[in-house]
This record gives sequence, C-alpha cells and structure tokens, in this order.
Amino acid sequence: MRDWLLLIHQLPPTPSYLRVKIARRMQRIGAVAIKNTVYVLPATENTLEDFQWTIGEIRAGGGEANLFEARVIEGLTDADVEQLFNAARDEDYDEIAADVRQISESGSQVAAEIARLRKRVADVRSIDFFGAPKGQVVVASLDALTNRLTQTAPLETATHETYRARTWITRAGVHVDRMASAWLIRRFIDPEAKFKFVTTKQYEPRDGEVRFDMFDAEFTHDGDRCSFEVLLDRMRLDDPALRAIADVVHDIDLKDAKFDRPETAGIAVLVASIAMAHRDDEARIDRASQVLDDLYVYYQKKGR
Repeated sequence: MRDWLLLIHQLPPTPSYLRVKIARRMQRIGAVAIKNTVYVLPATENTLEDFQWTIGEIRAGGGEANLFEARVIEGLTDADVEQLFNAARDEDYDEIAADVRQISESGSQVAAEIARLRKRVADVRSIDFFGAPKGQVVVASLDALTNRLTQTAPLETATHETYRARTWITRAGVHVDRMASAWLIRRFIDPEAKFKFVTTKQYEPRDGEVRFDMFDAEFTHDGDRCSFEVLLDRMRLDDPALRAIADVVHDIDLKDAKFDRPETAGIAVLVASIAMAHRDDEARIDRASQVLDDLYVYYQKKGR
C-alpha cells in the first residue's frame, strides 16, 4: 500500500489569473485531480516540497489550502490512482510523439528539433512517477530518428560471462518487456540472477548490479527495439524461437504492429491478466516465466 499526499484547496473568485496559475503549477509538478479541488501526488520528499510551494502560492493569493498524508483514498485503489498518473503522462508523451512525426529529416534544424523534444521528454519523465508506457515509445521514436540521421553503428555485443550472478535492476510495476526480459535473463543469460525493483526514474547501479528497461540502463530500448530485443542482440542469442517471442514482446510493448503475429493479441491479454492478478513484481515475473517457457517450446516445435 502506497503513501499519498492530498492537497485540498479553495481559490477566491478574484484575481482570475490565480486559478490559471495554480492549474499550470499542478501540471508542472505532475499532480492529478481526483476531485475538482483535490490533487494527489505520491509521498516523497520532492513531492512534499512541491505541494508546500503550491500551498504558499494559494495562500498568498487569498485562497485556502491544506495538505494531508493518506494510505487509502476513498473509492480508489492504489492501482486506480497510478492509472490516473499514467494516463496524464501518456497524454504528454502523445503530444511529443505527434511532434516527432512532424519532423522533416531533410530539414536543416533537425538536430535542434530532436534536442528540443528530448528536453520535453526529460521534463515529462521528471513527473512520470509510475513509468507511463508511452514514455518508452516516444524515446524509441526519437532514438530511431537519431540513428537514421547519424547512421549509428549497432550496439556492441556483450558476453554472458560478464553478467553472471548479478543483481538486475528495473522499474517496479513490471509489464511485458520487463517480464520477458527477466525471464530471458534468468533462463539464458544469468541463471543466478536476482532482481530488484525501484520506483525512482534514475538509479545509479552499485557493484554487481546491472539495469534493464529503465532510464540510462545498460540494456534498454534502442531505436525501435524494445529491451528484450536489445538483450537478444547484445548477448548474441541467435535462436529462432526467442526471435519469435521478441516479435510478440515488441508489438505489445511498442504498440506498432511491426511483426503483426496473429497470436500477439491473445498473449497481450495474458500479460495484462498477470499484471492485474499479481501486485508483487517477483510474482508477476514467476507467472510470466511459466507462460514464456511454454511459448518457447511452442515456437521451437512450430518453427517461426
């Protein structure tokens, strides 16, 4: 059960600009409304400070504001609240993705446009508390555009020996790419792998730790490849059955129907059901691993 901060406020009818000012501030700090005058943020030192500054602005403008800490929000589960945050951030990422699609690769200001959009992504990520799914998609789009312009060489390969008995770090709330990557790591790369799940967007690895499918990770999205695909390429796992699984994971994660396998929709439902049935990340990975073990056998026997 999470801790939440609730800001309840009332604004005076004048000055009229105060309402706009506070609404914009709520948007900048990533707060979402659960009622007209009730905003929520996950409870951290940074979010507490953000709300305290907001309360100061409200009171300075003649309004009233109070801050509460809660573990239960009436009528909403933690998952419901997290979904509100993810929906808000997905809207932000959609706006950036639309601008990415408008970039002309032949223009003279392409590099500047990409840099500007990356700054916008970084700004959204700073308030993307629960890893909204479209964040990885827009970053992949920008990376793919950059790669086409610079013709970057492919990622250098890694060796299995380098990644033995490691602690693998990824974002909490695992979904398809992280579930599949964890299965791949434990079954084909590092049988002694331990997993640690973090809620911070940025994480500095300690000795013996390696990150995957998160910001600045050693193994994460590259161009239009999801983390599972990057792991396959970097570890030189040239297995047709794994490639078939990678096709499915890619299409579910990036939502672009690049490979368009007929079984993908059914597997996407299975993944969603695992996430709904299990709050614990280790439990999600264990359950998904059983499905992926069977899927691997299916592709081995069926052929791609």
